[in-house]
Amino acid sequence: MRSPSIQRALPLLELGGLLLVALLCLVFHLRLPSKLPSEESYRAVAERLKAEGRPGDAVLLFPWWAERARLFVPPGLPVYGYLGSDHDDLSAHPRVWVLGQPELPRSDEATFLKDFLPERRAVGPVVQEGTLTLSLYENGRHRPRRFNAADRVAQARVYLESLDGTRAPCPFDGTAHRCPGPGNVYVATEWHEVFYEPRHCLWMPAPGGARRLVAEFDGVPGGVGLRLEGGIIFEYAFPRDAQLTTAFLGVEDAASGAPLVEVAIPPGQEGVKKSEVLLPPGEARTVKVWVRSENPDRRQVCLDVLALEPVVGVKG
Repeated sequence: MRSPSIQRALPLLELGGLLLVALLCLVFHLRLPSKLPSEESYRAVAERLKAEGRPGDAVLLFPWWAERARLFVPPGLPVYGYLGSDHDDLSAHPRVWVLGQPELPRSDEATFLKDFLPERRAVGPVVQEGTLTLSLYENGRHRPRRFNAADRVAQARVYLESLDGTRAPCPFDGTAHRCPGPGNVYVATEWHEVFYEPRHCLWMPAPGGARRLVAEFDGVPGGVGLRLEGGIIFEYAFPRDAQLTTAFLGVEDAASGAPLVEVAIPPGQEGVKKSEVLLPPGEARTVKVWVRSENPDRRQVCLDVLALEPVVGVKG
């Protein structure tokens, strides 16, 4: 049982704790403006990117949530910044600019560099503009693209395919290949989020039942890695309801029907799943990219089919 003196002191101790928290919050907010970049710093970084950036470069934000920098990056330079982007290979880009704010609270530069630096080499010194830093890196994880299905959706031949081989064409209306029947099934290149990552991908929702949604693409070269990447978008990925069914994604050779690569995404599987096969050298081929799931509910698929050269590696 507490003594009367302790009971009398408890309200004072609680008040003292609240005052201490309030004081720490006040100090934090008073110091924060000195850690935020000025307009002049942003504009100076933007001018350097404009002068020294090359086609194919990318900008990576550090920390990933320092989003205001996007407003100043010159058009044409893609900007990456999302939960997990520190680990992104950024393999489409031979060079990566890191636009950093290391003085921000909870900005852990050591952890960022541990994840980012492997297979990359700094090019030139770090540029300091106020509280902003700008560093250029050669990206040893770069894999040149020889084919990207998302860039060729207008030239694709799209249809719904039944088990007996019957096809129902999905004509192109200038924006998307829209399929007949219920469900608003169509194929188009769109922006979607897969486990926090924005992706400019091939939108191919499963039509349901045993039917497949198929898109045929010509001109896939030989002697490259054929990669299939896909995931269920946004909040539809994590539910594990009993009625949900696995989404199957695949690529096969259109001439022979031989399967080339396949990915299965069960209910509750978040993120992007990847599979790759090395195509033998030879003439370009036509491939069939397909999606199916018995129950189409919440099986909204975002996928990419890429023909990739080997990893470039760090020079010198």
